[in-house]
Amino acid sequence: MNNEHHSEANALANTNQLDNGWIQVKVPLPFSLKYVNAYLIPEQGGSGYNVIDPGLHTPEALAAWEAVLEKLGLTFPDITRIVLTHQHPDHYGLAGVFQQRSGAPVWISRASQRYAERMWGPDRELAGELIELFRQHGMPNELRQGIKDNLESFVQMVTPYPAVTYMEAGQPFRFGGIDWTTIEGNGHAEGQILFYDEASGIIICGDQVMPDITPNVSVVPGELEDPLEAFLDSLQQLSKLKVSLALPGHREPFADFAGRCEGLIAHHARRLDKMVLLLQEQPGAEATGFAMCELLFGGRITLNMHNLRFAMAETLAHLVRLEKQGRVELMERNGQYFYHAIG
Repeated sequence: MNNEHHSEANALANTNQLDNGWIQVKVPLPFSLKYVNAYLIPEQGGSGYNVIDPGLHTPEALAAWEAVLEKLGLTFPDITRIVLTHQHPDHYGLAGVFQQRSGAPVWISRASQRYAERMWGPDRELAGELIELFRQHGMPNELRQGIKDNLESFVQMVTPYPAVTYMEAGQPFRFGGIDWTTIEGNGHAEGQILFYDEASGIIICGDQVMPDITPNVSVVPGELEDPLEAFLDSLQQLSKLKVSLALPGHREPFADFAGRCEGLIAHHARRLDKMVLLLQEQPGAEATGFAMCELLFGGRITLNMHNLRFAMAETLAHLVRLEKQGRVELMERNGQYFYHAIG
């Protein structure tokens, strides 16, 4: 296969045309999720395209986009608006590049942008706060250093930083000929915004609700105290919407949105129960957050710093929820936190 045909094949493999003419672009990722979904949504009257969540800034992702645009007969100046459902690097990372090449505004919520600045900005301090939190909950120093290095490696994958325009949940937001209802979806990412059109039943749901995989719910210093409670509350509200097609940040578009919301709620109920049982089995019915993380995810979790960070922060989110429920007690001895099963 010559290079031209190879590029065309790659472009076709990376796209999926939806029934309404919108295009799902599968932007490659260098970790286990494999790809993130971006969506190309044309404006009415042929006045350009909206891009939802362009992806991570890597050479592979940029090459994939260039092949897709060429196949579609588009160029970067055809992009007239960039919309970010939330601030995680696999969604946010290419926004600055796209803005430079297209001149398009980048829309994001204030809470999402605040996280981006705290995590990757010139005065970034969030990574250090996260590492200190992990220390307090028993994670060994060499693993904390590995996570710190991993977090720092993302800076180049989210730069150049875009100049942003703010959108807020609850305010109508128009693109693609639709006046979208904007809904805040907390728990996975504070300030994440979902876009819902009641007339068509379409929801662009970012990472809040996905088929096959469970969104990560993490404790983030300086943000929500109980992110799992916020996530479950969000799912309860979202499950009431009449949805015909959900466009997620990962995996394929799907129809049974309410069923998936209910499935996620049930998953976390089982996880909370499992963690109480695991804690009761430990000597003195107590353990550090890090020990619970290893019990929950297995010792191999410490071999991958990217996955370990998510696993540790998610373990803590569940322990916080159990503490709020009165099922575990948080104790401190010599600057080290432990969780104790009650009853």
